[in-house]
Amino acid sequence: MGFLKLTISSLIALVLISCSIAEGFPGSGFGYYSGLTPEFYQYSCPQANEIIMSVLENAIAEDSRMAASLLRLHFHDCFVLGCDASVLLDDSSTIVSEKNSGPNKNSLRGFEVIDEIKAKLEQVCPHTVSCADILALAARDSTVLSGGPHWEVPLGRRDSRVASLSKSNTNIPAPNSTIQALITQFKRQGLGLEDLVALSGGHTIGVARCVTFRQRLYNQNGNNQPDVTLERNYYNDLKTVCPQNGGDNNISPLDLSTPVRFDNRYFKLLLWGKGLLNSDEVLVTGDVKQTADLVRRYAEDGSLFFFQFAKSMVRMGNISPLVGANGEVRKDCRKIN
Repeated sequence: MGFLKLTISSLIALVLISCSIAEGFPGSGFGYYSGLTPEFYQYSCPQANEIIMSVLENAIAEDSRMAASLLRLHFHDCFVLGCDASVLLDDSSTIVSEKNSGPNKNSLRGFEVIDEIKAKLEQVCPHTVSCADILALAARDSTVLSGGPHWEVPLGRRDSRVASLSKSNTNIPAPNSTIQALITQFKRQGLGLEDLVALSGGHTIGVARCVTFRQRLYNQNGNNQPDVTLERNYYNDLKTVCPQNGGDNNISPLDLSTPVRFDNRYFKLLLWGKGLLNSDEVLVTGDVKQTADLVRRYAEDGSLFFFQFAKSMVRMGNISPLVGANGEVRKDCRKIN
């Protein structure tokens, strides 16, 4: 069975490469954004992939949630100023960190794992591999280690010298988003409905805090009533985890059936009224037929979901990268050089 899964994932990756060149991605009429290529470190740091994977294997073995955290870290980076590692910058005399934004504070994780990867890379290939590329590779490898698809990651991003707290607060979709708000925010990044639904499927792993879904349990429409789209038994279970008052940081899996396994179970749960966040369930209940149809297709065909997820991750990774003489390669991901 493991051999079959590897074979399917490999075939998906090969098809992805050929299809991406034909269909194009944001920023380019070809598969990869101009200036990005999977072979970018082939000669300057050929050990990069191996080093990153080895750190992730240990980190995820110690904390199974880390895979989802690193996937989310890449997403929260790309949606703000593009995929430039601005999310990793700490507060300084010139930087107001994105880590303090509403979507990130007391929520975003994985910074220490990125630090460890960067330190090891600096020992072997000093001042070569950007923090932005580390985030992109860590997201891919975390997906693979969780049982998900493999894809070739276009590389050559450089790191930002600035951060944007305001854009972090406004550009990252909120957990109570409506379907129209989600569509608008993804469109702003050059991403379409297929990207929205497929990338939402990243919630097949990971957890969310009570504060992000309490509204659905107690006051969905400002009338002190729960969200009627929640399946009744699931609703009752969630109330034991998330009380009406207190317990903000209590957690519940985004995919209650296989929370650490990257699969298409998330989409099946949406169809059964068991999506945790409002931004999950509105893919089905939000009166946009195309997103509901995609949820059904991915629920029925896991290989199709894997293919589109890989393709959409490349598209997301192509959002406004810094290349060439722009930006820098940070020696420490937490601060500018």
